[in-house]
Amino acid sequence: MSTPLHIVFLDRDTLSPQTRLKTFGFTHTLVLHARTTPDQVAERIANADIVVLNKVRLTAEHLDAAPNLRLVAVAATGTDNIDLAACQKRGVVVSNIRNYAVHTVPEHTFALIFALRRSICAYQDAVRAGRWQQAAQFCFFDYPIRDLAGSTLGIIGDGVLGQAVAALGRAFGMKVIFAGHKGRADQGALYVPFEQALATSDVLTLHCPLTAQTRHMIGAPEFALMARKPLLINTARGGLVDEQAVGPALEAGHISGAAFDVVSTEPPSLDHPFMTLVQRPDFILTPHVAWASDEAIQGLADQLVDNVDAFVRGEPRNCVTG
Repeated sequence: MSTPLHIVFLDRDTLSPQTRLKTFGFTHTLVLHARTTPDQVAERIANADIVVLNKVRLTAEHLDAAPNLRLVAVAATGTDNIDLAACQKRGVVVSNIRNYAVHTVPEHTFALIFALRRSICAYQDAVRAGRWQQAAQFCFFDYPIRDLAGSTLGIIGDGVLGQAVAALGRAFGMKVIFAGHKGRADQGALYVPFEQALATSDVLTLHCPLTAQTRHMIGAPEFALMARKPLLINTARGGLVDEQAVGPALEAGHISGAAFDVVSTEPPSLDHPFMTLVQRPDFILTPHVAWASDEAIQGLADQLVDNVDAFVRGEPRNCVTG
């Protein structure tokens, strides 16, 4: 009988309690940790053959403490929390999850768009505060309500999620444009130059990865270009937008509203600039849950186990490193 492979899941609580992990299809031992702090990582992975993690940071120093490690199976798509170069150097394969959020993220994106475009949260808060009774008529018009049909939806990121958002936008009668890469105007007829997309969009939504090139891709200079005062929606990655610039952009009227599901540091500190905006009727902050429908998380968990099983069979898939 082969020696059992030792699997350690460092942050099981990042998947919902109702999510079921399938049994791995090989002889193994499995240790589940609800969450893991940075100073606990090295000790917990010291004897691991396979590490499963979602948001725990894995550094070169951690890898030095895990001589048996062969696979890091990420329970997410993003891998910016892992030192990929160090994994590559040590021959550790990193796999990730792909295309599991094709419904949940676009639906959450449009939930945020509708909430802002039709002032849903603002009207609900007003009703709670007794404003309807004060109005003394069948309705009141304290906040703007605008249709999506006929407006322009600008999308930054044309992958699976960006394309799914585009399909929903077209179904609502929106004109859809894809922004080209910032600083480039040579990407062909399928893309609108980045600055032009900022200037002509009524809703601008982000669906691109966070890289050195995309960090703070939208800040004060870009907000100043937004001639149509669009809604800004970010369900992609914290750090794509200069978070310090969002409040001033709302105050100056460069944008008519903003909704974020992601922040550069999660959870944000109480003195984070977004926490001063959450009382505004034109700002929405949700706690990184665009990905988190029951259906999507179960699909992620199933794919996670399948990735590990495939690696052990000698057929690695969804590899970020070789």
